Amino acid sequence: MPIMVNAPDNTLYYGDNLDVLHEHIADESVDLIYLDPPFNSNADYNVLFAEKSGEKAHAQFKAFGDTWTWDTEAAANFQLALESGGQVATAMLAFKTFLGPSDMLAYLSNMAPRLVELRRVLKPTGSIYLHCDPTASHYLKLLMDAIFGPANFKSEIIWKRSSAHSDAKQGRMQHGRIHDIILFYTKSEHWKWNWLYTPYDEAYLKAFYKHTEPETGRVYRLDNLIGPGGGAKGNPRYEVMGVTRYWRYSKERMNQLIAEGRIVQTKPGAVPAYKRYLDEMFGVPIQDLWTDIRPIGAQAAERLGYPTQKPEALLERIIAASSNKGDVVLDPFCGCGTTVAVAQKLKRRWIGIDITHLAVNLIKVRLQNAFGPNVGKTYRVLGEPTSLPDAAQLAKEDPWQFQWWALGLIGARPVEKKKGADKGIDGRLFFHDESEAANFKQVMVSVKAGQNLSVPMVRDLVGVVEREKSSGAVMGVLISMEPPTKPMRQEAAGAGFYKSAQGTTHPKIQLLTIEELLQGKAVDMPPWRDIRTFKKAPKSSRADDKQMVLSNEDE
Repeated sequence: MPIMVNAPDNTLYYGDNLDVLHEHIADESVDLIYLDPPFNSNADYNVLFAEKSGEKAHAQFKAFGDTWTWDTEAAANFQLALESGGQVATAMLAFKTFLGPSDMLAYLSNMAPRLVELRRVLKPTGSIYLHCDPTASHYLKLLMDAIFGPANFKSEIIWKRSSAHSDAKQGRMQHGRIHDIILFYTKSEHWKWNWLYTPYDEAYLKAFYKHTEPETGRVYRLDNLIGPGGGAKGNPRYEVMGVTRYWRYSKERMNQLIAEGRIVQTKPGAVPAYKRYLDEMFGVPIQDLWTDIRPIGAQAAERLGYPTQKPEALLERIIAASSNKGDVVLDPFCGCGTTVAVAQKLKRRWIGIDITHLAVNLIKVRLQNAFGPNVGKTYRVLGEPTSLPDAAQLAKEDPWQFQWWALGLIGARPVEKKKGADKGIDGRLFFHDESEAANFKQVMVSVKAGQNLSVPMVRDLVGVVEREKSSGAVMGVLISMEPPTKPMRQEAAGAGFYKSAQGTTHPKIQLLTIEELLQGKAVDMPPWRDIRTFKKAPKSSRADDKQMVLSNEDE
């Protein structure tokens, strides 16, 4: 049995989602799950960040490797899925027979135990949306049928994620791939649902809403009054305005509509029609083909540079349709935090899980940019080091994650780590302290997890700042696990000060320990500044009016 911990509302977890789900998320405690798991792309996932506002320059580095290969870990996940028993075990055995020890089987073996856990935490009235690539969607649908039951499959949503994709000049001989698939399942036959509507398009309005009422100026169309199925379906038969038919309404209701002026006969002998006003219509009910939500363009305000980032409008639709205010929304692969940000905006409680400190730090910055500095009081981050022993353990187990976490303590962005590419730089802070927004400055950051600190480390950082002066470098920060030596502090003091455009002075080279940062110490920077280390997310606003929500929510 999993260990149940009473986690606070709005929680961001660092860690493997299988472990977090098993140890921290209680049975039937979640109303809605959205997941967009990384697929078997045979490539490393790179994260891009804008370096300077208005420039196309960017840096990239590997956030995590594509791990879906059949190996010992995949075999262990396969065995874990078999231990679930029932239809899950049956499906996994069938996959192994058909696919063999392949990368696809490794992917399905990784997903199976996680989907079993997700079903456990989902409330009986809950829903789950699995966002996936068409290459794997048919396998995942079989797996979802095994876990949630075929009767609980509700929709296969097709999202048109791009307008065109053509590799014809490169010899590609197949149709362009421009859509993703989202599998919508529920936990039971009773689930939460709010109808959503989108506006009618202009062509439809011109074709059908052709009439305008002279007295009021209201636009309307003429709709069919004949009862579908005739008498066999129990529709009443009687005469209306000289025409006898099987009608949709009872005679009493029809007479009421006539008295209200809602029944129109265009000419004597014509079948009467119902006057349907445009201003009384909600719009087009959401269908399973979504072509109206655009992907995030290169210049979009919400674009953060995360490679698999989905548009907020997509999550707004899912969350609005399948949850109400105060409900709990869970994203076990939360990446750059689109689900988290939208849940916060729509007044849902949320749980986000990611396996990289990079993603966790990016989400914290995104929430602060969108909702203001006090948003940090509304959620907790669990799984991050909170003490020196925790930090030392992370440094020992995973130096990359330690470096990303340490940089996150001061809001710095990691740099690409190709051989010989970093040249002594582990991270950067971008800011500007002048009225001219284009004049961005940089703080160069170096992280040292080991114990062998020395004066040359400080000298190297001084050299880095000097070398990068042409690109705006004005200060340097060295973050270390151990306290710097007295000669190191003397060397740093000898570097002098940076004088901001506002006349304030700040040490050009600063030495900060992990302990000091955990205690709240920060980089000494100009008091008036606009930090743009990560591409800045726009301020939050309510979901746009392009889709109308018909629900039981208290507005």
